[in-house]
Amino acid sequence: MAIQLERHDPTPTEETASHAGWRRARTTPSLVEVYRTVPVAGKGWWRKVLAFAGPGYLVAVGYMDPGNWATDLAGGAQFGYTLLSVILVSNLMAILLQGLACKLGIVTGRDLAQACRDHYSKPVAFLQWLACEIAIAACDLAEVIGTAIALNLIFHIPIAYGVIITALDVLVVLYLQNKGFRLLEALVITLIATVGACFLFEIILAQPPFLEVMRGFVPSPEIARNPAMLYIAVGILGATVMPHNLYLHSSIVQTRQYDETSEGKREAVRFAFIDSTIALSIALFINAAILIIAAASFHTSGHTGVGEIQDAYKLLTPLLGAGASTGFALALLASGQNSTLTGTLAGQIVMEGFLNIRLRPWLRRLITRAIAIIPAAVVAVLYGESGTAKLLVLSQVVLSMQLSFAVFPLVRFTSEKAKMGEFANPVWLKALAYTVALVIAALNIWLLVQFFGKAVS
Repeated sequence: MAIQLERHDPTPTEETASHAGWRRARTTPSLVEVYRTVPVAGKGWWRKVLAFAGPGYLVAVGYMDPGNWATDLAGGAQFGYTLLSVILVSNLMAILLQGLACKLGIVTGRDLAQACRDHYSKPVAFLQWLACEIAIAACDLAEVIGTAIALNLIFHIPIAYGVIITALDVLVVLYLQNKGFRLLEALVITLIATVGACFLFEIILAQPPFLEVMRGFVPSPEIARNPAMLYIAVGILGATVMPHNLYLHSSIVQTRQYDETSEGKREAVRFAFIDSTIALSIALFINAAILIIAAASFHTSGHTGVGEIQDAYKLLTPLLGAGASTGFALALLASGQNSTLTGTLAGQIVMEGFLNIRLRPWLRRLITRAIAIIPAAVVAVLYGESGTAKLLVLSQVVLSMQLSFAVFPLVRFTSEKAKMGEFANPVWLKALAYTVALVIAALNIWLLVQFFGKAVS
């Protein structure tokens, strides 16, 4: 059967560009099948908050996916509660950048991929698309491996088979999206609640000292002085903001039927920011909980070498009692499954946005799945659990390499008055955003140098 492609080219009847800063009029809206399908009408403030709630949670799952677990576990096991401050700072960076992604999508009616396609030349846009696809494949790889490990821990399914089973979520995404975007959001929020409940249970079992936990949120100069601590800290910071989340967020905020007037957009930006801030605060709790549990369970008992998910699972029951390991594995399963749902959606957004080509949704998600599943399955068969753990680390390094390709265009576009009009970033926000972008880029470069230096040695 031939692959059917749909190409959308501008026509004279399509809407004009919102601001003079864009080279061409917007063509097909982002995620056209769910574009402006969620009503937000309502007089009460709380009704508006609930109507806009959803996109932030789809984005937040990327900040608590299995790829983040290894660094949080290692940080807590080796250094106790000290690196909680790094998790806090990285979360504040994420809130800022996701807020900018919201604003870009709502104000311009374009997702970040469409904005890049308009602003840059075709060769540059193509390279950006390629970098983003690599990032999505790397992130998807982490989620596939995480889900497979969870299936292995709970049901004793071999990791190679677990990798293949994760391909079935393509059908889940297609079914839910056809039933309405709010149903997909509801599933994601339910899975986040499952992860949060599991880790709350773990914290109750671990009983960490409250004052030590609070002190951990205060930045310590020891982080800069200790090379081993700095390496893990940079790993947490550098891989916090997932590049595909910026594309995803700038698209799915457009599922709301806000008024496309100046006041309507301003209100939509405000409520979308509230949504993402609340959702990312939950992600902060979950990431901090992983590190706190590792510190309370492993660091205090002398198991400072724990850095892999399987090791943590095996040690939790002897240290915390029955149910601890099961709760940990269940949280991992929900986290991995959640992230795969949003990752496949992001793949559709970047392909349509950068290339202006629409594949059939089932085909696009099948391609995204295959890119992640094939290497994971091969490594699982050939090298077993140790191989998949190393592949998980490698996926985070690949993500770090792609991040700046998304962050710098986002900051640039939202800072240009020609593109954003009255919504352009003020001077203080522009300076803060560029500072965050430069810090992330520098940390990722440092992390890559360290990683490849260790690989060579």
